[in-house]
Parts: sequence; structure tokens; C-alpha cells
Amino acid sequence: MNDRKCIVSREARPAEDLIRFVAGPDGMVVPDLKRNLPGRGCWVTADRAHVDKAAEKNLFARALKTSVRPPDNLGALVDELLSKAALGSLGLARKAGAVALGAAKVEASVRSGKAYGVLHAREGSHDGVRKITAARRAVVHMGGPAIPAYKLFSEEEMSLALGATNVIHAAVFGRDAGKAALKRVNALGTFRGESADKPAAVALGTAEDVE
Repeated sequence: MNDRKCIVSREARPAEDLIRFVAGPDGMVVPDLKRNLPGRGCWVTADRAHVDKAAEKNLFARALKTSVRPPDNLGALVDELLSKAALGSLGLARKAGAVALGAAKVEASVRSGKAYGVLHAREGSHDGVRKITAARRAVVHMGGPAIPAYKLFSEEEMSLALGATNVIHAAVFGRDAGKAALKRVNALGTFRGESADKPAAVALGTAEDVE
């Protein structure tokens, strides 16, 4: 898909870096995350700050060339839709056998090279996160890929999406379903301004950390 111009920044960006919006039949602005709704669309850089600014200034009316208004909670609505898409995709990845749960299995998946990405619940303990982070750094130290880690969901959200109880840590494998899920997780992180932790971008730990 060709580049599109953000109605806020006026910068041309790849379509995957933007969110499409259309006018709904009731005159409200509607997010079109799948980019397949009919009618004229406009594009906004895919982060909360740009969406909030577009809503505040109602830049949609001029871009869509019709009388429309954004809902009062447009930014929150987009966040909710992105979150549901990410969690739903993680559930499909789990059913496809592309997810491992539990600190021990996640760490083993990282060290074996199966993990494509890692998820930590917000409630995750420092010790549990530290051990998995050390494994991710060890992989980089040995010349392997920088496996991203995200902390975007609560334990309850992860447990419900992945069909298990007390889910604190999860590894997503690099299969088709896993890659699709991580793409949606990353989109949510970008929207929230919570970039993935990538061990290649931070200093390696001590020898004790990476053993």
C-alpha cells in the first residue's frame, strides 16, 4: 500500500504506521483498523498523541469533506480496539501452539531460539522478569536476535486471552500466528507510547546475569 499523509503532522508515512478513519452513518468518526471500511478515509499517525490532537481540533471534518464529529473518547476507543485485537490474536496464537506460558517455559523458549517475543503481565515480579531478561540478553550476547518484551496487559487480561489462570509470563513463537499476534501487540505499544524492551538497545548484564 502506498504512503498516506497524516492529517495532523501532514507527513507522508507507510500505511502500517497510520490509522484510517471514516465517517459513520450517524456522522461520527469511526476508526478503521483493518482499512477496509467503505467510503472516503483519512489517516492519522498511529499514536495516542496524534489521535487526541486530531479529535481536539476536529481535523476529520476537513479531511473527510463532510460534517463529522469525533466521539469524546476517541483516543480511549482506539486503545480499546487495538487492545482487543492484540489479545484476540494472542488467543489464536495460543490455540495454534505458538505460545508458551510460565516463567520456566518462557526462559527455555528464549534460550532455545523459539521465542519471537515475550509478554510480562504488569503484576510480574522483578525477579521473574529479571531472569527472562537475562536470558534475552544472553541470546544477543551469543549473536542471536534481540527478542522484544512487552508489558502492556494485566494478569487478568493475559489469562483470559490465553485460556489459562495466573498468566504472568508468555513467549510467542515465530510462526505465522505468533508473528501476527506480535504485530498487533507492537501496534498497541506504539499507540500507547510504550515501546518494546529490546536487549540489543541496552547494556549487557553482568556475567552472573547472562549465565
